Amino acid sequence: MKKLINAPAAVLADALKGVAAAHPDLSVDFANRVVSRGSVTQGKVALISGGGSGHEPLHSGFVGLGMLDAACAGEIFTSPTPDQMLAAAQTVSAGAGVLYIVKNYTGDVLNFEMAAELAEAEGIAVKTVLVADDVAVEDSTWTAGRRGVGTTVLVEKIAGAAAEAGADLEAVHAIATRVSENGRSMGVALTSATLPAVGKPSFDLPEDEIEMGVGIHGEPGRKRVPLVPAAEIAEELVSSILADFDFTGAPVIAMLSGLGGTPLIELYAMYGDVAALLEQRGVTVERALVGDYITSLDMAGCSITLLRADEELLRLWDAPVSTAALRWGV
Repeated sequence: MKKLINAPAAVLADALKGVAAAHPDLSVDFANRVVSRGSVTQGKVALISGGGSGHEPLHSGFVGLGMLDAACAGEIFTSPTPDQMLAAAQTVSAGAGVLYIVKNYTGDVLNFEMAAELAEAEGIAVKTVLVADDVAVEDSTWTAGRRGVGTTVLVEKIAGAAAEAGADLEAVHAIATRVSENGRSMGVALTSATLPAVGKPSFDLPEDEIEMGVGIHGEPGRKRVPLVPAAEIAEELVSSILADFDFTGAPVIAMLSGLGGTPLIELYAMYGDVAALLEQRGVTVERALVGDYITSLDMAGCSITLLRADEELLRLWDAPVSTAALRWGV
């Protein structure tokens, strides 16, 4: 294993020190491992998300104007604790309530539920939106139901814009729920990920095989198949997503995210094939995002996320955003 680390046990702590040094406009609570905005806007709904580390820039990279108010960082591929989530709510609550954005993984779901109860006991109004958008499998390692993956980024951006515009908790929750229910994703792995504490790939994937429908923690997908050209991989991913949900007749936001170990030139080549397939199937992509947005350490591969949008969701998508990993309109 070759990693730019000091020690496996110190990876998260060292990364948070780097976040603080690189982004002085953010506040880093090292004890609770919470990254938050440097200031609180009174009367604004606060958006909080989080999860195991290793998926950067999710979630701390999306803290800032137009997106999250705080992000809780668990250890690598491990849910943050309820105490962390409560600390985040206490830090950024501004009198208008808190929206927890939760990926559908058992640890995340249980811990955010407990944190919501603790926050409400302190007088903080809390609503939760659950993201479960992975079409690859219905139940898998760490989940009951579908895994929560790429649509999480879109929920954070669009609901974040609504909160920034002054929408109340009910309205922000309703918009976040619309995005969650209308987004679908699927990924493919060309290699495994290497966890620093383990020092070797988390699962065995032969050089001539790929994992269709892999999870962001390396969970098994639908099947292993021989390595094929990008166009054939794109066909499998797009066909699987479109078979699950109708994206015709409405504007669509598309995101193609790398999984951490794939160069941008390959991601753009892949997106070219995806865009052509969507056009052939009558899907109108109005906005597109290509890059590393929800990753799995150093795993090679990518995921595709599609969101069936409307004029309101497009307007909120276009609204100004200024975070470490996403910035436009400012």
